[in-house]
Amino acid sequence: MGVDRITRGLWVGGVMKLYLVQHGEACKKEVDPDRPLTDQGREDIDRLAAFLKQAGIRPDRVIHSGKLRAMQTAGRLTDAIAPGLTLEANGGINLNDDPKAFDSHKKGGGKEIMVVGHLPFMAKLVSHLLLGDRDKPVIAYKPGSVVCLERVNNESWRVNWMLRPELLG
Repeated sequence: MGVDRITRGLWVGGVMKLYLVQHGEACKKEVDPDRPLTDQGREDIDRLAAFLKQAGIRPDRVIHSGKLRAMQTAGRLTDAIAPGLTLEANGGINLNDDPKAFDSHKKGGGKEIMVVGHLPFMAKLVSHLLLGDRDKPVIAYKPGSVVCLERVNNESWRVNWMLRPELLG
């Protein structure tokens, strides 16, 4: 059950998309313990946001971990592609959280949901959704990457596309 419950009842009889984003490059803990985005991280996310906007992507919901780097990433993306959308913090999507337990964004629905979080959680979530095994890596995330998963008529998830910062310039 677990993560599968994310989508059950959300978008029956249609296409649902999850945009799973690793936050942009963040400062080292030794430089700033809050780990805000670096200049490069902000630039990468702004390029990603411009691309997503041009592609017409506008999620119904944007969920982040609550950590500063994820909140900044989610905010920059949302400002560009879904202005006025309220960000949602979810403490269950941090680095070492179990993706099987992540079902709290089920409440509120939505057919296109963006989740901004951290490694290894994001990679494990993708593996769990695609393979049913969080410990079989299938995606090579880098800071500022996004993976779009798609589910049609509540059948199995599939990768629709993936984008890494170096592909944007």
